[in-house]
Amino acid sequence: MDKKKFDYEAFKKEALEGLKSGKGLSGPDNVLLPLFKDFLEGALDGELDSHLEQSVEPNRRNGHNRKRVKTDQGSFELETPRDRNGDFEPELIRKRQTVLGEAFERRILSLYSKGLSYADIQSHLLELYGMDVSTGKLSAITDKVIPLIQEWQGRRLEPVYSIVWLDAMHFKVRENGQVITKAVYIILGYNMEGRKELLGMYISESESARFWLSVLTDLQNRGVNDILISCMDNLKGFSEAVQAVFPKTDVQLCVIHQIRNSFKYLAFKNRKEFNNDLKPVYQASNLTEAELAMDRFEEKWGEKYPLVIKSWRTNWHHLTRFFDYSKHLRRIMYTTNTIEGFNKQIRRVTKRKGAFPSETALMKLLYLAQEEITKSWTFKPPYWGQVRQELIIKFGERCGPIT
Repeated sequence: MDKKKFDYEAFKKEALEGLKSGKGLSGPDNVLLPLFKDFLEGALDGELDSHLEQSVEPNRRNGHNRKRVKTDQGSFELETPRDRNGDFEPELIRKRQTVLGEAFERRILSLYSKGLSYADIQSHLLELYGMDVSTGKLSAITDKVIPLIQEWQGRRLEPVYSIVWLDAMHFKVRENGQVITKAVYIILGYNMEGRKELLGMYISESESARFWLSVLTDLQNRGVNDILISCMDNLKGFSEAVQAVFPKTDVQLCVIHQIRNSFKYLAFKNRKEFNNDLKPVYQASNLTEAELAMDRFEEKWGEKYPLVIKSWRTNWHHLTRFFDYSKHLRRIMYTTNTIEGFNKQIRRVTKRKGAFPSETALMKLLYLAQEEITKSWTFKPPYWGQVRQELIIKFGERCGPIT
């Protein structure tokens, strides 16, 4: 079916008559509804043009469908364009959508969650839909997630988590006319069913064991009774903070972080050889073999780098907890790769940002980004059935009711 050309002269005449008869510029009797309808239909036609240009297979227009849509300004019949192949999915107003407003806001939030600035979003909306949306309006739309963030931050958690990773990222934020660095504390874990979950994100002035203690206390207040295994770097006082709140937790320090910290004290020319000599330590098949490899390692490097060796010896107990477990569980827990993978995805979103205008702006983007990232967390780790059985045997009733 062909769409009739909008008659602006007739519209102006009807609008003036409507205003004279008492109709307004908003509400169900909005005299501007015909213009709004034409604007939306024009935007949808623009979306279809863009879709046809990007289509790999031959495709063309195929008339229009009609549906009645509702807005807070009234309802009207909308003509939506079709394509011959039937694979056109409009973003402004989706095929089965009959209520407008929310979808447009979701589109803006989706663009914001990908790290686009307000200026980028304005340009996108203007180019695709011909809409000039002010930064104030965009800010008001993104502010609507603040109650959702507060609800998410306070939601109840499960009583037991099998493995939990703790890490921090750092971002620049403007505060009182200055740019300062803020630490974002991130807690990610697997429950007993092998489902990955982001337990929380917390913003602080800097990373410290004291703030980690408050974070862990908050997890406890939100319903976490026990963490079987925690994985983290070796920030001073970190493991003590964990065991102050969850005293039975097995603490595994990240071996990769320990190696990186060791490199800070090494001459560059020694790094490759040093790392090769370390591999027999953390790649050993059991703790006894690792201890023998550590003795040999110390014999070679102890005199040249005594502080590095002392650090390994001091942290040895927490660096080698993974030897208590099977190879399938070791692969999951002996590094912080799981949470670093999440951090990397966050960095992709935030990399184009210089300094965030406020802590709230930072949290809005982090929340929307994590919503997109966690949608794909649907698969369990490899061999989770065996891992879960191992945890149940080792930790017994601490694992909770067995189903």
